[in-house]
Amino acid sequence: MTKNVGILAIDIYFPPTCVQQEALETHDGASKGKYTIGLGQDCLGFCTEVEDVISMSLTVVSSLLEKYNVDPKQIGRLEVGSETVIDKSKSIKTFLMQIFEKCGNTDIEGVDSTNACYGGTAALFNCVNWVESSSWDGRYGLVVCTDSAVYAEGPARPTGGAAAIAMLIGPDAPIVFESKFRGSHMSHAYDFYKPNLASEYPVVDGKLSQTCYLMALDSCYKTFCAKYEKSTGKQFSLSDAAYFVFHSPYNKLVQKSFARLVFNDSVRKASSIDEGAKEKLAPFSTLSGDESYQSRDLEKVSQQVAKPLFEAKVQPTTLIPKQVGNMYTASLYAAFASLLHNKNSELAGKRVILFSYGSGLTATMFSLQLHEGQQPFSLSNIATVMNVPTKLKSRHEFSPEKFVETMHLMEHRYGAKDFVTSKDCSLLAPGTYYLTEVDYMYRRFYAKKPVDGASENCSLTNGH
Repeated sequence: MTKNVGILAIDIYFPPTCVQQEALETHDGASKGKYTIGLGQDCLGFCTEVEDVISMSLTVVSSLLEKYNVDPKQIGRLEVGSETVIDKSKSIKTFLMQIFEKCGNTDIEGVDSTNACYGGTAALFNCVNWVESSSWDGRYGLVVCTDSAVYAEGPARPTGGAAAIAMLIGPDAPIVFESKFRGSHMSHAYDFYKPNLASEYPVVDGKLSQTCYLMALDSCYKTFCAKYEKSTGKQFSLSDAAYFVFHSPYNKLVQKSFARLVFNDSVRKASSIDEGAKEKLAPFSTLSGDESYQSRDLEKVSQQVAKPLFEAKVQPTTLIPKQVGNMYTASLYAAFASLLHNKNSELAGKRVILFSYGSGLTATMFSLQLHEGQQPFSLSNIATVMNVPTKLKSRHEFSPEKFVETMHLMEHRYGAKDFVTSKDCSLLAPGTYYLTEVDYMYRRFYAKKPVDGASENCSLTNGH
């Protein structure tokens, strides 16, 4: 039986191009603070015409294998979570096989998982379950979460973002799954969906989406607590985990979500809530579920009460989501990467709870137990390899006008064929993959920006 199965290594990639939310507010004629305070966002990362979910995935996978010195032959399962549809039949995973085919490894199981922002979690659970199962052949699993979140012009556009994350899965990991503590909630809702296959843009019911998110959170937390109590004989409360990580469409929803858990704990009379907080929240304990989701007063009071706990248990997870935006399947794991970056030296021996949500709707709350681990698979090395500060610092700020122009071009190119990109990779870091063309048969071609000293460009072709 394999022991301590979990995440051995992580790497993250987000585009080097971004726009400041404050500048976007001014450009859109939005009231001051609407995106920065109202949504809680600082910056929005986006793909230009030379990047897409496939190029970001190729970049992050090759980077992870290289930096942790993992032989591509050692990968036995590769799962991708994404809701960015490049092809209705061919999986993103098949594009990534180019990295492994070169090394003679074509014996790799797994394909793509799709359901809004939850696909990455589904892919992750599949890989963990595979390593724990009798099907496991002793090799690593690899999970990729990749998305480019774009919206039509209007109030939802500032909640875009883009990134890819890769996670290596195996036994004796520094980040271990406590699989017996897991609560899911799945139901049918039209809160956010993409029925128009000719457009990259979703149909969004913003108000319903927020309610669905909080409702799923309540349900998952209830199930999670029940399973914890059944297994340990003790009541679970917020003080039983050091940190809480949330799927992050925008930071304000993360604040509301944690406040919701504080409210839940007060209703459950859990030990994490002090007398003063209980007193302030008591008037709301008689509200029905529906009333509580609509109550502005509850939202306000619970956030005030939760503030000190939020600063301690959630704030360290918010760095990348606030700086890059909504990364769909990668959002939750970018928040977790933020925590590893901010607190890596203090995480050994700690429990971290994650909440994954995908519209339509699917949600799971699950638990991780952290250990320092052995090099190269240690918490401190993961933080070093991800190199978050440098990646954030070396980005290029676009003006809102240039951002809008880029969105127009991408809109025009979506689903198109027979075009060549500018191939301008001047803003990309060495070793980054980029899109060069889509031919008359819709086949996509990518190249890799040479690493210093390399004389030639490595082209990835499909049947040219």
